[in-house]
Amino acid sequence: MTEPAAPHDEDVIVVNHPLVQHKLTLMRERDTSTGAFRHLARELSLLIGYEAMRDLPLEAVEIETPLETMQAKRLAGKKLCLISILRAGNGILDGLLDLVPSARIGHVGLYRDPETLEPVEYYLKLPDDVGNRICLVVDPMLATGHSAVAAIDRLKQAGCTRMVFVCLLASSEGIACLRKAHPDVRIVTCAIDRGLDEHGYIRPGLGDAGDRLFGTK
Repeated sequence: MTEPAAPHDEDVIVVNHPLVQHKLTLMRERDTSTGAFRHLARELSLLIGYEAMRDLPLEAVEIETPLETMQAKRLAGKKLCLISILRAGNGILDGLLDLVPSARIGHVGLYRDPETLEPVEYYLKLPDDVGNRICLVVDPMLATGHSAVAAIDRLKQAGCTRMVFVCLLASSEGIACLRKAHPDVRIVTCAIDRGLDEHGYIRPGLGDAGDRLFGTK
């Protein structure tokens, strides 16, 4: 079950399946343990991964079943590339890899300056042919949108033309920021929350996703 976030923007998809919403509620709860939070993030990435990969191209191939020859479908073209925005993106990377274990992986390391809330890049490692692949850019939170924009800027500089941004939770401000900078990038999320506080955190949100995934503060 999915629905556009707004009547005129079909490139912002909210996955409203009951299991998705149930698991997201468990993640939001303050008393959810680090282990449970991490497990739920992996489960949710599996569930929203199906929607994020809905439009992957297929090709017909001839195969032999135990009974006869048939024309069947398989994924066409080069393998997917999953791009994790460090560090929190790694928390939903494993679930997506369960769906496409042969995917290539890239990393963009960004941290948010606490004063300006602007992203600062500290690491970048991408497959050499990343520009020839469909890329899923993953980060649990789309808050101000600045990190997502910075990461996608770098990917486009590397030649990427086909990208989907996958997150567990978004703010309307973050969506507006990303859509303004990169209107060609589809966004898939579990929910769009009320807004941001003065520190750039999504409210009501679920706290700092990286800290809750890795047990840090």
